[in-house]
Amino acid sequence: MAQICSKAGSCGACPLMGMKYSQQLKEKQDYVCSLLEKFGPVAPIRGMENPYYYRNKVQSVFGTDRKGNTINGIYRAGTHKIIDVRSCMIEDKDADAVLLTIRSLVKTLGLRPYNEDLGTGFLRHVLIRKAVATSQIMVVLVVSSFHFKAQERFVKTLVEKHPNIRSILLNRNTEKTSMVLGEGEEKVIYGDGYIEDELCHLRFRISARSFYQVNHLQAQRLYTIAMRMARFTGHESVIDAYCGTGTIGLIAAASGARSVLGIELNPSAVEDATLNARLNHLDNASFICGDAGEKLKELARQKVVCDVLFLDPPRAGSDERFLSSVIRLSPETVIYISCNPETLERDLRYLLKMGNYHVVGFQPVDMFPHTSHVETVVLMSRATD
Repeated sequence: MAQICSKAGSCGACPLMGMKYSQQLKEKQDYVCSLLEKFGPVAPIRGMENPYYYRNKVQSVFGTDRKGNTINGIYRAGTHKIIDVRSCMIEDKDADAVLLTIRSLVKTLGLRPYNEDLGTGFLRHVLIRKAVATSQIMVVLVVSSFHFKAQERFVKTLVEKHPNIRSILLNRNTEKTSMVLGEGEEKVIYGDGYIEDELCHLRFRISARSFYQVNHLQAQRLYTIAMRMARFTGHESVIDAYCGTGTIGLIAAASGARSVLGIELNPSAVEDATLNARLNHLDNASFICGDAGEKLKELARQKVVCDVLFLDPPRAGSDERFLSSVIRLSPETVIYISCNPETLERDLRYLLKMGNYHVVGFQPVDMFPHTSHVETVVLMSRATD
């Protein structure tokens, strides 16, 4: 029996919530097969036994209703109207409990929610991240100013009620933007400014801006599948393009790869990846900052050998400039992790047409139950002459 969310008709974040989970998986399987089965075999999708309360990253916008009461939740799809959400069936329960306490403190301490039309008020958003394996919690208050009169009382009350909170930060955002976090300064008002989690037997430091999969259980399954596809023997040279904070590359470094090079355009993510390598005592992984396509071309010119290439691009996928660099580098094995089957199909058409590759197989993974999104891992091998 499908569980029904009271906000299902107004929120829009979980369009499949009223559908039986088995049917959700079938529809996602059919969707992936319709796009990708022509390239190679598609394995049965990996779902969850309990597809609820899985999001370890929760974002909530604060505002007021017509009567001036404080509300928090999410914007209705395509609008800036706030849907008041007290609890969510896909969000971590501890994170939701912290949000309820913050909502109460906003009223008790007289903190004014931000009005984006007038540019007045203090609190815009709250971002909560929970490290599932360690239970550590980070709270980020997105504010219009660092002037926080009730800061000491706020921190004391929140931490006493939720002792798993290890860090509280202020992030200043004064721009008219749909982005939650501002690009400017952050201020740590409690703890060290980060939390740590364990994933695939490794420890990862997570900051406010770190990319980290929101579904911990399914992320472990996804990365375990990717490592099995790589079939490391201890001799492989690995490149992790779009490496972010180094999650995939470091798991590969710990799973039998001889060496790993991660490439990432965001310098703060490269710093996090390097720190995470030290945290796990992995001296066979290194990370460089730069455009992945340009770096791959440079490595190809230098005739650098790449046995396994991991790709984990954003929803927009890769572009032909990058994919042409992959072909020039000519790795033996390409493992593409995609969060969008449509852009994956497009990229595969190019790689298979222009490069000497064939698809070994696909593995869909349901990272986001009750939504239309589906993750897919594809294994490609360079054809032998």
